[in-house]
Amino acid sequence: PRSPRPFSPHSPTPHPASNQSLLSPHPHPPGRPQINVELLMRELRRPKYGQFFIYFSNVISKTDIRDLAESDEHEVVSEVQEFYGDFIAVSPHVFSFNLTGCYEGWNWNFPALGRCTEGLTAVLLSLKKCPMIRYQVSSDMAKRLASSVKHVITRECELFDFRRTEVSPLLLILERSSDPVTPLLNQWTYQAMVHELLGIYNNRIDLSRVPGISRDLREVVLSADNDPFYANNMYLNFGEIGCNIKNLMEDFQKKKPKRQQKLESISDMKAFVENYPQFKKMSGAVTKHVTVVGELSRLVAERNLMAVSEVEQELACQSSHSRALQNVKRLLEDPRVTELDAARLVMLYALRYEKHQEKSLAPLLETLAQRHLPDTYRQLVSGIVEFGGVKVRGDDLVTPKDAVEFTKQFFKGFKGVENVYTQHQPRLHDTLEQLMKGRLRTSDYPFLGHTVLRDRPQDVVVFVIGGVTYEEAQTVYTLNRANPGTRVVLGGSTLHNAHSFLEELVSGGFHKRGRDKLEEMGRSTRR
Repeated sequence: PRSPRPFSPHSPTPHPASNQSLLSPHPHPPGRPQINVELLMRELRRPKYGQFFIYFSNVISKTDIRDLAESDEHEVVSEVQEFYGDFIAVSPHVFSFNLTGCYEGWNWNFPALGRCTEGLTAVLLSLKKCPMIRYQVSSDMAKRLASSVKHVITRECELFDFRRTEVSPLLLILERSSDPVTPLLNQWTYQAMVHELLGIYNNRIDLSRVPGISRDLREVVLSADNDPFYANNMYLNFGEIGCNIKNLMEDFQKKKPKRQQKLESISDMKAFVENYPQFKKMSGAVTKHVTVVGELSRLVAERNLMAVSEVEQELACQSSHSRALQNVKRLLEDPRVTELDAARLVMLYALRYEKHQEKSLAPLLETLAQRHLPDTYRQLVSGIVEFGGVKVRGDDLVTPKDAVEFTKQFFKGFKGVENVYTQHQPRLHDTLEQLMKGRLRTSDYPFLGHTVLRDRPQDVVVFVIGGVTYEEAQTVYTLNRANPGTRVVLGGSTLHNAHSFLEELVSGGFHKRGRDKLEEMGRSTRR
C-alpha cells in the first residue's frame, strides 16, 4: 500500500482538499469522516489518555485537521496519518465496500455515491495508480461516478503523482443493469455456491440453522489465506469438491495419531507435542468442510436445485419458447422449489423471452400468486425487466432488428457446454476479453475527458455499481491466469447472491415499477 501521509496536528496541512464536497450541491446527512472527526474533537477536549496517534483510512481534509488541532487544547495528539485502506479486501483480486442501496430509481442514492467515490479513491491510492477512466455509456450512474472520482484525482493531484508507467492504468466503471442474469443464477462452484446457499459475510458463514450443528461450528471462517483446502478448491465444481473432501478425510486418517501411541522417551513426547497443533488444525479443517459440504448437499436435495438449475440453463440457451414455458410451469408446481427459486425462474424467463411477455407471463405470475408468494417477488418479475431488459441494456447500443440477436449474445455463455451447471460466463468475461485485445468500443465505453488509451491496458481496476458476484470474481481470476501480462482487480459496491441482489432492486424502488406493470397487465387481461 501507499505510504501513509503524516500531518503535524498543530500546523497547516499540505493539501487544500475537502473530503466531503463531491458533485452535488444538495445538502445530505453527515458522512463517516464528519462523524468520526466530531467524536475525536469531543474526546480531545476531555482526553482520557496522555497521547493520541490518529490514523484515518482515507483522505482527510484540511478543514477537519484544523478542527482537530483547535480541539487539542491539552496537546495530546502526537501523530495524524492517512492509511488508504477504506475498503474490504476480499481476495488479492477482489474488493468490496459492503454497501447496498446504491439506487434511487435510476439515480444515485447520494450517500452511496460519496461512499463509492471515497472507496475507489482509497483503492487507487493503495495500488498507487492514477488511471485513465472509462465508463458504461448506457448508465448515467456510471458516468457520474467516473466524474466524481476524476474530480478527486484532480483535486488531490499531489497524492496521485505516481511514477509514470509505459502504459497508463485503467479504471473501468460498469453498472449492474448491464448483466442482471448472473446474480440470479444458482451456482455450482464451491465459493459461489456457499455464498448463494449459506451466505459469506467478511469470510464468515453462519451455520447456526443447520440441523444438529455443534456449538463450535455455528459460525465458521472460510479464508484462502489460512485454509489450504479452501484455497485449492474454491473455484472447483461441486462434484469435484465431494471427491476432494473424501481424499482430505482419508489423508487425515492416515496422519491422525493413534490413540495408543506410546510416549516412552523424551524424543517421542517432543515429536507428539510438535505435531499435535498440525493434527488439531487439520482436524478442524476436515470437520468444517465436511459440515459445509454436507449442508450444501442437503439443500440441493431439499430444494431440487439440480432440476431448477438445469431449467435456468435451458432458459438461456434453448430457442424453443414453448418448451421453456412448460419446464418453468412444471417446476412452479413442485412443492420442493422454494419461493426464491420459483421467483427467479420466472424472472429469467421474463428477461430471456421479453417479446413473449404479454401473453405468456401472466399465467406464470398467476401461479406465483397461487403459491402465495409475497407480492414483492411478483412485482420484481416486471421490475427486473425495467431494471435490466433490452431497452436498458441495449437500445442505444443496437438497432431494433438486432435486438433478438443481442439477447442471444447476452446469454451465449450457456451454449455448447459439457457441464450445463457450471459453464455460464458473465457478460464481464466478454467485456474484459475485448478490453485485453484492444477492441472494446469507445462508443459503448467512452473515456472520460479527451485522452484516449491506444495501447492494451496492463493494470485494470473494474468497478461495478450495484454489486458483483463470486462468479465474476472467478472470471477475473481465470483471465488473470490466462493473461500474465495483464492484472485485473475487480470491485463492487457489495458481493451479491440472488437474495441480496433482489433486496438491492427493492431498495431502489424497482418493485414499485413492477407493480405498475402488473396492474397494467391485469387491465389488459380483463379486456
